[in-house]
Amino acid sequence: MNFRAIRAIYVFEMARALRTLMQSVVSPVISTSLYFVVFGAAIGSRINNVEGVSYGSFIVPGLIMLSVLTQSLSNASFGIYFPKFIGTIYEILSAPISSVEIVLGYVGAAATKSIVLAFLILATAALFVPLHIEHPFWMLTFLTLTATTFSLFGFIIGIWADSFEKLQMIPMLVITPLTFLGGTFYSINILPPPWHSVALFNPVVYMISGFRWSFYGDAAADVSPMVSLAMTSVFFLLCLILVGRMLRSGYRLKTWRRPLHSVNNPASTLPGVPSDRRQHPRHDHHLSPS
Repeated sequence: MNFRAIRAIYVFEMARALRTLMQSVVSPVISTSLYFVVFGAAIGSRINNVEGVSYGSFIVPGLIMLSVLTQSLSNASFGIYFPKFIGTIYEILSAPISSVEIVLGYVGAAATKSIVLAFLILATAALFVPLHIEHPFWMLTFLTLTATTFSLFGFIIGIWADSFEKLQMIPMLVITPLTFLGGTFYSINILPPPWHSVALFNPVVYMISGFRWSFYGDAAADVSPMVSLAMTSVFFLLCLILVGRMLRSGYRLKTWRRPLHSVNNPASTLPGVPSDRRQHPRHDHHLSPS
């Protein structure tokens, strides 16, 4: 095992988070605080207890999971996609480092950032509502397993994506709706029978339910904690197998090429670049021979 290579990737990814501290840490914490103000204070004061827990306290595990899922996904996907975009992925692939070590470096860093963010949000939540963690060990287990699973899923998206638009498509159109429909702000037990059965096909339900159970016990869980743990573990193994297959085959890594317009003008695929620079790359005519 090449621990020096793992450490190099891990430290580089963690340093990137420190360089973008406002985007990586401050912004998610502020956004979650706004959720507490709106849902916990304004709306929560008009809602009775949910499964014996005050509404403000009830949504804390769901909000933590919401941030963990989105941040794990975005950190891991961008971490592997950007080396593809600038071409440094070939240096990684040609280095004396195995696929397992590459995954450990990138996924480990993404999961670490999400777990640190989860504890910051937990500390922020304690300023708004009373908290009680009934099963601390299982809370850490569900948190670590979920962060690692979605970091692997983000790694898959980063390998699959060939543009920044595709990099953002899955999180925006799939993951965010599944998270909001997975019991972040409510218990799926209040849904009518047909929709309750449909909700059980949502893998996010099991992650949020198991994590909420670790806080408040059986009364607040939508499904059995052992079922939640089993379903989350299955999703983790599926992502792990798919990542292994992608790296062994070199899918969109060894054979991937940037579109021609992005090679001539790399700014053309970066978000936030003015359209005139995207369509008309600069040419230094004065340097060309007459």
